Amino acid sequence: MGKRESIKVITSNGTGEIVEKKSRFIGNVFSVASVKEAEEKIAEISKKYWDARHNCYAYVIGENGESTKCSDNGEPSGTAGKPILEVINGEGITNVLIIVTRYFGGVLLGTGGLVRAYTQAAQAGIAASGVGELVYSQKLTLTVAYDKVNTIQYFLGQKSITIQDSRYAADVEFDICVKESDVDTIKNELTSKCEGQITISEGDVGYFLL
Repeated sequence: MGKRESIKVITSNGTGEIVEKKSRFIGNVFSVASVKEAEEKIAEISKKYWDARHNCYAYVIGENGESTKCSDNGEPSGTAGKPILEVINGEGITNVLIIVTRYFGGVLLGTGGLVRAYTQAAQAGIAASGVGELVYSQKLTLTVAYDKVNTIQYFLGQKSITIQDSRYAADVEFDICVKESDVDTIKNELTSKCEGQITISEGDVGYFLL
């Protein structure tokens, strides 16, 4: 499989909660970069909510969702982990772990009720989280004299390219991220706009928030 142009990820963790027939369902959403990190977070939450009836979860990790796992943690098979996983896949998010903690309220929900409750709790968790898109791109550092700053800022604004960082010293340096497919075009246009009076150095290639 080739590189995907962009992937959806969690940019800020969140917690959502629903109550269904007196049972509390708490959906915690975490950004995780590895299976190890996910497993550690599951252990941490299970400890935090040690008195809960169930801590069910699902995670999807990897650019193409290479690592996927879900657990019903004692709920009837297919009523908890799978619905949480389906919410993740439906949103198209990766590098994410959702743990739904259930405090039993004394009323049985039945399999349909459980599926619905775990689905809604996972959705509530995502709604309370930040979701962003990482685009496969290259970092570029632009070095120019002060008299070219306005030209650069105007050009980048027109192209909707965000300045990630700027440093003002003898010259001015701007760090930007450009979609890999656009690098050559942007470099040529910047050189032309600055009449050759610009140094462009290439940095890391990877998934960045643009």
